[in-house]
Amino acid sequence: MLAKFTGWGLLALIRLLTGAQARWWGCPPKAEQRIYFANHQSHLDLVMIWAALPEELRSITRPIAARDYWANTPFKRWITTEVFNAIYVERGGGAPVVPPAPPEPPPVVRIEPSFDDVPPPDPEPVEPWTSQVELPLSQRAAEPVPAATPGSLEALAPLQPLIEALQSGDSIIIFPEGTRGHTGMPQKFKSGLFTLAQMFPEVVLVPAWIDNVQRVMPKGEVVPVPILCSVTFGAPIRLEEGEERRPFLDRAREAVVALREV
Repeated sequence: MLAKFTGWGLLALIRLLTGAQARWWGCPPKAEQRIYFANHQSHLDLVMIWAALPEELRSITRPIAARDYWANTPFKRWITTEVFNAIYVERGGGAPVVPPAPPEPPPVVRIEPSFDDVPPPDPEPVEPWTSQVELPLSQRAAEPVPAATPGSLEALAPLQPLIEALQSGDSIIIFPEGTRGHTGMPQKFKSGLFTLAQMFPEVVLVPAWIDNVQRVMPKGEVVPVPILCSVTFGAPIRLEEGEERRPFLDRAREAVVALREV
């Protein structure tokens, strides 16, 4: 009950500050399973798009939230879990990398003392330009960690919370850029949207453009500034048969950018 009252109060505050106007330009609000994907310029993006949805869609739609920001205090953790029903994700877009085990030290060879009065032979001269001295392991260049293979368990690990939400029938809100942009235009989309579109071809993919929200709380500010904002929802797209990853992601990004001028 507390979460419900908090949600109503938060919704009223957001609409007072931003207007939270929803413009359904390319599709009507519909209670079907969807992946809403939008531009990302503020921590308030998830709050804005959540507030723009009708009540019947908010109850079945879960936004993603960066764990390091939205779970770093008990209050924000409670808001995101109990009010927004958010899905925590790790920023960085990759599964945790396990560092390689340190090499075992070479075995210690015991040298027995010799009583033979025989001088050791002189070492063979080594020309400096042909010298190939073996460096200690501690001084060797670190080998690069191989990238995760697309579709492998390691590559799917960061998407697992989203996959579980879709498998349970929820709609989700994602930001395919991965991190916030500061140029006004979306950055290149990362591969998560493509992977989800492959795994859940029956889920409707709806682009969205969030306008002005970065001016409500600019980076580094803690006090929001009242300013009119809106979310424009566009026509759904789909992954075409045989479409490659990068062409699809570029097309999805273009569908979001096109809503800027609507």
